[in-house]
Amino acid sequence: MKAAIVDTETLVIRDVPRPVPKPNEVLVKVRAIGMNRAELPGIYGSGHARAQGSIPGIEFAGEIVACGADVHTHAPGDRVMCAGGGGYAEYAVADWGRALAIPATMGWDQAATLPVALGTMHDALITNARLTQGETVMIQGASSGVGILGLQIAKLAGASLVIGTSTNAARRARLTDHGADLTIDTTQPDWSEGVLRATNGKGVNVIIDMVSAPVANQNMKAAAILARIINVGRLGGSIGEFDYTLHARKRIAYIGVTHATRSMDELRAESAAMHRDLWSAVTAGQLCIPIDRTFTLDEAEAAQAHMRTNSHFGKIVMRT
Repeated sequence: MKAAIVDTETLVIRDVPRPVPKPNEVLVKVRAIGMNRAELPGIYGSGHARAQGSIPGIEFAGEIVACGADVHTHAPGDRVMCAGGGGYAEYAVADWGRALAIPATMGWDQAATLPVALGTMHDALITNARLTQGETVMIQGASSGVGILGLQIAKLAGASLVIGTSTNAARRARLTDHGADLTIDTTQPDWSEGVLRATNGKGVNVIIDMVSAPVANQNMKAAAILARIINVGRLGGSIGEFDYTLHARKRIAYIGVTHATRSMDELRAESAAMHRDLWSAVTAGQLCIPIDRTFTLDEAEAAQAHMRTNSHFGKIVMRT
């Protein structure tokens, strides 16, 4: 099969053996691949699947062509969207618990944008932040695919005010089309004051932070007493100043999340909880990420170069 292989700091297209599913896995003929910043070298520490000779790619959509001996929930021919590994390829494998049936009306490209974002934002907003109806939410870095879906999930969960941040004016202007009631430019030195004004001085109840170090202290200034800040990503830096007094005075619950240290049982549980709470909205088309640009698998290096510019809105997709 054809795959994009890591060669030093670039991707090259090579023919490699088709993967063989383990007993708990399904083998998928990949039709579309959702791209994620975590697949870039150096992001979140070491990145995902960036070792020499490895195949990146953590989400994809396609048809099941084979099932492992312990898989009883899927069958060859099923259309699925998956969170897995080695997705930059014509075939890839995923655990059965992380392969979700694609709604009949949904195409390959859109399906490939959803698995990681759905799992990440349900876990952040619903499981960890315990968002309840009427609370206020801010999504830091809201113009990414994950961020846009976070805006929509917050609205769906009944948030009374949803704030999205972006440092780019054009992308910021589009956030209101995807669930944001208010947008904030975090390049402004006093941006947290705008959040306090919008919440009548109370601050927001929940902050989903995909930026971290540069915004950590202002996040706490913008937070309400007893707020929950969920640290999902560190695209702006993983080491910075932290105002412990402000953290304590506001009694903020500061929670870090990652998939990197979860067992497969935990990942399956996350997927099942998301499916329980959000799948009717997915099927109804209420949760949908805009596609910024599509590439072919042969253009994998160009697609990652586009992602490195940080100029996209929503998701970048590759087709096999």
